[in-house]
Amino acid sequence: MKVPVIGESITEVTLSKWLVENGGYVELDQPICEFESDKATLEFPAEASGKLLHAAAEGDDIKIGALVAKIDTLAAKESSIPVVAPAVEKTGSVPEKLQPEEVSTPAPAAENATYATGYPSPAAAKILAENSLKSEDVKGTGKGGRITKEDAQSAVRSPQSAVSSPQSAVSSPQSAVRSQQPAASFGRESHSKKMSRMRRTIAKRLVSAKNSTAMLTTFNEVDLTEVMALREKYQEAFVKKYGIKLGFMSIFAKACTKALLEMPDVNAMIDGDDIVYHDYVDISIAISTPNGLVVPPVHNVESMSFAEIEFRIKDLADKARTGALSLEEMTGGTFTITNGGVFGSLLSTPILNEPQSAILGMHTIQQRPVAVNGQVEIRPMMYLALSYDHRVIDGSTSVTFLVKVKKLLEDPVSLLLDL
Repeated sequence: MKVPVIGESITEVTLSKWLVENGGYVELDQPICEFESDKATLEFPAEASGKLLHAAAEGDDIKIGALVAKIDTLAAKESSIPVVAPAVEKTGSVPEKLQPEEVSTPAPAAENATYATGYPSPAAAKILAENSLKSEDVKGTGKGGRITKEDAQSAVRSPQSAVSSPQSAVSSPQSAVRSQQPAASFGRESHSKKMSRMRRTIAKRLVSAKNSTAMLTTFNEVDLTEVMALREKYQEAFVKKYGIKLGFMSIFAKACTKALLEMPDVNAMIDGDDIVYHDYVDISIAISTPNGLVVPPVHNVESMSFAEIEFRIKDLADKARTGALSLEEMTGGTFTITNGGVFGSLLSTPILNEPQSAILGMHTIQQRPVAVNGQVEIRPMMYLALSYDHRVIDGSTSVTFLVKVKKLLEDPVSLLLDL
């Protein structure tokens, strides 16, 4: 079993998790492990049925085409091994009918006396080695007495592990006195954890965007009174007809799309010594996941309705949070929208999503006093931030674009009528 070709630009993956333990039996096409690439997490299915033998450990970086595991196709499935009845001494008489207990599978001790007894999984072995612990001192709770990752972690956290180490056997009088003193109510422990491949990729791309672009940010604020009134008035009818709520993201996406088509520089990107302009709008939506931020694009937003945009964003968000996004769904994008407001951000300077030339940052909506027709009123206000690459977009262009988006959001009827 070797790492398959995942994508043209992907040369290495990380084995993030084994789904079948070493020595376990697998069926054809059964997922045996998960690979984490630069963009997504993928399951790796078995190519045959048999006994699985690991050739790599969790957390290892593996090149495309490198060996991951072997499958012994001649090994029999454990459940198919016939049970041998215990021998009966020859006493010249016919033995009584054996009780059910006597013809059951061997006792746990006998069953555990196999390859699994006291044998740590790859992840557990790594933890034990890093903490100078022996597998003989750890009780395995896994199948057949195998030492699992959780067993190793428990052994490291257990105070008894310190007793078994030779260094702790000899202690000075001062240390004996200190050991009798009550423990402090605070700790200074720290630990390190290898960065996931997605986090490493995110870090690399963000640093690249910071260092290789002439990035600036311009700000404005928008009064969302009309947008909120529109949603309140038509939300029930919208849900009844389409089965999904009308959110802010589809309205912002439509407003940005209209402004992008009118100002193609903001929708362009640099390719070597050329500037590539797009006659379409693919808006990447920033989605927060447990593994990091992903930005899958919604393609051809200019041709989609509000309901279609909402369904597509929901589909991408669900897939992103369950790790089900495909590489094709992560590819593309001419402009990005990120909404830090869902986490309470009042103002920020978003970083460009290369090779795109601009990104719009949405923020939290706050009721603030503003001057309206010479009168002070309390309005739902949001700060907008547009980060852009000054190599492609001039300052006047960026400001004009943001003002257009602001006007469309403050008068959504003009957006709906394409005015």
